[in-house]
Amino acid sequence: MTFDRSLKIAPSILSADFANFGAEIRAIEDQGADWVHVDVMDGHFVPNLTFGPPAVKAFRPHVKTVMDVHLMISPVDAYIDAYADAGADILTAHVEAGPHIHRTLQAIRGAGMKAGVALNPGTPAEAVAHVLDIADLVCVMTVNPGFGGQSFIDMTAKVRALREMIGDREVHIEIDGGVDPTTAPLVRAAGADVLVAGSAVFRGGSVDARHVYGRNMAAIREAC
Repeated sequence: MTFDRSLKIAPSILSADFANFGAEIRAIEDQGADWVHVDVMDGHFVPNLTFGPPAVKAFRPHVKTVMDVHLMISPVDAYIDAYADAGADILTAHVEAGPHIHRTLQAIRGAGMKAGVALNPGTPAEAVAHVLDIADLVCVMTVNPGFGGQSFIDMTAKVRALREMIGDREVHIEIDGGVDPTTAPLVRAAGADVLVAGSAVFRGGSVDARHVYGRNMAAIREAC
């Protein structure tokens, strides 16, 4: 992965057709998705259950871009090797998920993946100040994690603070939650370069009407 700050759209397959993941992944990539975002939830750290390592491993052959795996689980460290084996390119852990985020990020990098750190809406930017040198991505949650389709919580001040803290480090700022053509320009202007979008990408489309996915992503890009 070559680092750059160009706008990247990472559709969340949490909003895809669960019976047709392979075709859905191919459809969004065909229509211009830059990354594929996989939301892993454990029913403990967040009030929902989604995918585990076997599902992520099954997705991997279909992903030709970047598989961006967001762990909304606690604990994290015991599962790092499993997600490395499943083929994650980026593995993101929440700063709130355990007491040793520095160790977790080291372990993710040690397993051969890019390391991401996520911040819930109630967690300040300063919580990641001392791990920016070992992080490749900071994910700013703009909803409380656990479910798709929630309303955007304005975190633009946090994004601006992070952008200043990151400086010239090669660290992406990702936004996850409520991203659509109205909210995307706000976070892009504040310094974000990766936008996770679920319902805003998949709404109205299907594998057989994949052009709608392309149209939805183009609307987000144009708004930015």
